[in-house]
Amino acid sequence: MSLTIRAVTKQDYDQWLPLWDGYNAFYGRSGPTALAPEITRMTWQRFFDAYEPVHALVAESDGELLGLTHYLFHRSTTAIEPSCYLQDLFTREAARGKGVASALIHGVYERAKLAGSPRVYWQTHETNVTAQRLYDKVAERSGFIVYRKIF
Repeated sequence: MSLTIRAVTKQDYDQWLPLWDGYNAFYGRSGPTALAPEITRMTWQRFFDAYEPVHALVAESDGELLGLTHYLFHRSTTAIEPSCYLQDLFTREAARGKGVASALIHGVYERAKLAGSPRVYWQTHETNVTAQRLYDKVAERSGFIVYRKIF
């Protein structure tokens, strides 16, 4: 399979949206718990706003998008350089186990290095053991536990 990892373009919307919807459905955000349409619209717009620190890469093969990743840069109190947070990663079911997710992660690594960021990090749900098998190969577990409060 010939695979290209590249920045998303505005022409990708019709293929990006089903991937985005699949990602959200995987985490229980579908039907009555789906994201509001304005969140999806704003997320898409942010990829093309030079003032936003949010970016998107897609994996493409023969004109078909097989996966996506969204990442952002932010400041830290423990480093001068920006940190890179890989926020979303998703591949079509038919593309799983074929190196697409790994290629997307490495695409983020490359973009982080170009931006002067020495660190890429992400989180996944504790039940996502399939993804964790890949993550254990391409990164190290930090040992940190995530806490959150939703208002």
